[in-house]
Amino acid sequence: MRGVFTFLVGVTATANALSDYSDQKVCRFHTKNVTEVKLKLQKYQDVSTDIWTRSSQFVDVRVPANIVAELEGCEVIIGDLKDTIAQTYPSAEAQSLEKHFEEVQQLLQTQDPFSVLKGRHDIFFDQFRDLDTIYTWLDLMELTFPELVKIELVGQTYEGRDMKALHISANNQALNPEKKTIIITGGVHAREWIGVSTACYFIYELLTGYGANKRETKYLNHLDFLIVPVFNPDGYVYTWSHDRLWRKNRQQTYYPRCFGIDIDHSFDFHWTGIQDFPCSEDYSGEAPFEALESESWNNYINESKSEYTIHGYLDLHSYSQEVLYPYAYSCDALPRDLENLLELSYGLAKAIRRKSGKNYKVLSSCEDRGSDLTPGLGSGSALDYMYHHRAHWGVQLKLRDTGNHGFLLPAKYINPVGKEAYGALKYFCDFILNPEL
Repeated sequence: MRGVFTFLVGVTATANALSDYSDQKVCRFHTKNVTEVKLKLQKYQDVSTDIWTRSSQFVDVRVPANIVAELEGCEVIIGDLKDTIAQTYPSAEAQSLEKHFEEVQQLLQTQDPFSVLKGRHDIFFDQFRDLDTIYTWLDLMELTFPELVKIELVGQTYEGRDMKALHISANNQALNPEKKTIIITGGVHAREWIGVSTACYFIYELLTGYGANKRETKYLNHLDFLIVPVFNPDGYVYTWSHDRLWRKNRQQTYYPRCFGIDIDHSFDFHWTGIQDFPCSEDYSGEAPFEALESESWNNYINESKSEYTIHGYLDLHSYSQEVLYPYAYSCDALPRDLENLLELSYGLAKAIRRKSGKNYKVLSSCEDRGSDLTPGLGSGSALDYMYHHRAHWGVQLKLRDTGNHGFLLPAKYINPVGKEAYGALKYFCDFILNPEL
């Protein structure tokens, strides 16, 4: 245990080589038609653009600052992109945690780890954390709660990093003979840090609540949880070392100058390969499961976890404050048991609203992806794949905010977002354990 804390002290962000976005802004166009926005940008040849999000009401795009004045209908929502990016990294003062960890080490000499962690969760959640720190924190959870936690290897990435899942279970065969399971994934898209921290927040709340709170004790006795906080380790590391706004994995493509496959376009369910240019943010690869992360995930859940009955899948993304239900690939495809799926989705949104007052819009994933206007934009998604093949219920949460910061939420929002999203997770658990469904 002492070695774990000592390691954490030395972890810092390596931001020296980060891409410079001082000449970029983020604009909002009040339309849901991505094609319409792309047409406005077409006349600016060789202009680098990055579609941040498309919703049922607007499209946000990162564009060069020198063309903003010429873009009709462009509302600037992030004017100083470089400064907004800088605010997401831990400051030099925040990284200096040595004294705090020394105090924790001293407490561990006389108190049990459970009590120490229960009172000091702010150590981890006061800032966004890099991959090494997250993985060391997962080791700490396994050491602290050995009867509840097991770290499992899903696979390895293109750059040789481990893709890890935390398996949480009370191993209560009497209460969970069918191994009912909820799967939670975060960080499929590398730049969506709030999804990573929220997945970790779920882990903390479930573990520290077991045996202390009735609800968490019930959940872990009746359900297994498989949580992958960082589904895209290579991409996530790259956002810390090189480019904060990187989205894809870091896999080599057939075009030497363009790296990365969009993992959320790589799953083998209605995969189309419509995004066929490797430099595209949505590049789906040359074949389904070409992204090593999606291939490893397919093998993991269908081989290693074949005996588990997956009742729930919750995929954490950002941003837009939305609850999305299947399907993404087409608005003409109706999900099974739509009435109950809508009840679940609206229930999740209501649970968030009760917790924090924040409104999350409920809609089909196809509308969010733009598949209603351009078929194929939602192809090969993890949500569709999991819902169709393994999970009885599947939902994606697009977390805060609605555009003031976009992917670049400051660290002060980690706890508020974690709390409201955990309210949704508790509703999801209660929904699955409802004997009438």
